[in-house]
Amino acid sequence: MQRRHVLKMGALAGGLGAITERERQAQAQVARATRGTPSPKIKDVQVIAMQIPASRPAAIARPGSVRLSVVKIITDQDGLYGYGCSTFTQRGELVNAAIEKYLKPFLIGKPTDRIDDLWQACYNSSYWRNGPVLNNAISGVDEALWDIKGRQAGMPVYQLLGGKCREAADTYVHITGPDIPAVLEDAHRMMEQGYHNLLLNPTYAQGVGGLHEGGSGTGTLGTSSVFQSAIFARTALKWLEQLRTQLGDEIGLMCDIHERLTPNEAVQLAKDAEKLKLFFLEDLLSPEDLAYFRQIRQQCATPIAMGELFNSPHEWTPLISERLIDYMRMHVSQMGGLTAARKVAALGEITGVKTAWHGPPDTSPVGHMAQVHMDLACYNFGIQEFTFYADLTKELFKGCPEVKNGYMYANDAPGWGMEVDEKLAAKYPYGSLEEGERKQLNGGWGELRRRDGSVIKQ
Repeated sequence: MQRRHVLKMGALAGGLGAITERERQAQAQVARATRGTPSPKIKDVQVIAMQIPASRPAAIARPGSVRLSVVKIITDQDGLYGYGCSTFTQRGELVNAAIEKYLKPFLIGKPTDRIDDLWQACYNSSYWRNGPVLNNAISGVDEALWDIKGRQAGMPVYQLLGGKCREAADTYVHITGPDIPAVLEDAHRMMEQGYHNLLLNPTYAQGVGGLHEGGSGTGTLGTSSVFQSAIFARTALKWLEQLRTQLGDEIGLMCDIHERLTPNEAVQLAKDAEKLKLFFLEDLLSPEDLAYFRQIRQQCATPIAMGELFNSPHEWTPLISERLIDYMRMHVSQMGGLTAARKVAALGEITGVKTAWHGPPDTSPVGHMAQVHMDLACYNFGIQEFTFYADLTKELFKGCPEVKNGYMYANDAPGWGMEVDEKLAAKYPYGSLEEGERKQLNGGWGELRRRDGSVIKQ
């Protein structure tokens, strides 16, 4: 009797042990499912440097071509990688070196899922910070990490930001020409393609607004290109008046000043343009003259967009928090990438300032796609600058953002939904499409002077 009791108890214990093992296995399976795959580690950081043609030379700052830098982060998980834009055309070689010589050894072996932590580590590890070279380098890394997270989750990045607030991003395009008839022709051509927001860009119209090549202006001292800001301001206003008259009130009309006026000229232009009901005046002042935005706000209601040259939060925070501008248009690949941009966008939502991220030709399609994902997810989105893509660019970057009837759509594939043809990119290295001054200056810009020979901001 006692023996049977012992055997019974042993069997019961064995059964309990078996149940415990099954429970343990079930719990382990649940843990694996909820934990997902192990956190990827950074295995390699690469720079894909290339030169692409400009698709609309007349409507960009420097005709011909631009240098693009794309960061590719490869993880220790097969097939998992991401792309980010670190383009700084005028000083591209320096950004590439910053990534390869400094950020790469700093990042190897670190987990990819701690994006904000890695941003802070990269930002602070140099000690001196908020410069365009390192900020562009960090931007490329940051955007690549967001791409990886989206690919890992099987979602487009805008889903990771909370999902869509809108179906597509309203855009604006540049119009320009040597005279107002040519500008009007360009405007009608864009309107026929479905664009309903147009930005007048007289800044680079040779021979107009006091701009002369080779010091050919009367009384010019020197041989550089010459720019006369007062003439430019008067010309810009006359062109805007004719555009408003010819195109009507339903077209969103803007003008790019490119920081080329004196503060007093800028204040006067903003006052004179108030009657035209502009969508906004862009970059009316340089970053060195930010205090004058208070004077503009006190004297007129002309909407102001500002920010493409900003590197630091110390530049944009006062303008947004004091409601001195209406649209923030920082260069996302210069300000630190998506991580920095989404934070300042949240500040703008609180203060009523809208986003209008800088979207020039010298931002890669990867950078443009990062902006579109924010445009879709940010409630305080205002408008998005659009750049046309040349056929070669579309071959290099599979999955470029698409525009239909003036609205830009994101690629709904995981991450940014983009792939870079690295073999094709290798055929177009830096300098391969440059000539003249741009080739001589290694992709940099030349000088622009007043009639007396002094250098102006550009």
